[in-house]
Amino acid sequence: MSHPEPVARRMYDLIEPIGLVPYFADESDEALIALGLRNQWDAYFAGRAAPFGRAMPAEAVHAIFYNFAPGEVARHIPRIWDLTTPEAALAARERGCVAGLRRILGDLADAPGVARAGDLLLRAATSAPVEGRALFAALRTIPVPREPVARLWHAATLLREHRGDGHVVALVAEGVGGTEAHVLHALSVDLPAKEFGRVHHLPAAQLDAVIDGMRARGLIGADGWLTDAGRATKQRVEALTDRLAEVPYNALSPGELDGLATDLEPLSAAIRRVIPW
Repeated sequence: MSHPEPVARRMYDLIEPIGLVPYFADESDEALIALGLRNQWDAYFAGRAAPFGRAMPAEAVHAIFYNFAPGEVARHIPRIWDLTTPEAALAARERGCVAGLRRILGDLADAPGVARAGDLLLRAATSAPVEGRALFAALRTIPVPREPVARLWHAATLLREHRGDGHVVALVAEGVGGTEAHVLHALSVDLPAKEFGRVHHLPAAQLDAVIDGMRARGLIGADGWLTDAGRATKQRVEALTDRLAEVPYNALSPGELDGLATDLEPLSAAIRRVIPW
């Protein structure tokens, strides 16, 4: 059913903390590095790219992930597949994320709402078409866990990557490149681009060139902050991302969505309290 009010942003606020667990909970990286990987970025690419298998070249992963600087993906893919297998990486990532969630949630991890929320999120996620959503489609091929915490994390990850694939579409539609997307976001939250974690490591000349290009297009002003055009671009990207993320939730009734939000709220709040950024 189509809901009278958009729900994707409401669900994003509740689901995103669960989807972020592999990126801040130590258990996920530790489980992956135990396979023989060299560092956290090996763990990142092994865990997130594993659904594509070992045959996916770095250039294709770069295109799908979208927001890495040139050459960053190739420093890890395909070398990680000389150290472990995609199957082992998927199992380790799930194991680590479940352990991290259980640590963070404590007694909440065994509350009935975990199973209810996981089942509803999974129904929403598996109702959405895969066309044009490469990472979401790859994740759909992974067997669904039965254990409630693992099921909740898997469903949240499906919906996070479904939204992410749509976000790439929105960025491409606005002509915003991968590194530019980080600059756009940083400036939209009043953070200088050179201090933003995802791009501050880039060589100064490389980041300056990105900023200069955005300034030439009128997105950034002489003062280094977003212009009205830049802010409008950011707003259009977010609006289209939300719009493209609506489809899965059409599988749920208004009452189910309200119940889902009720079950997710304490889980999301507990996770947000420990997210380090």
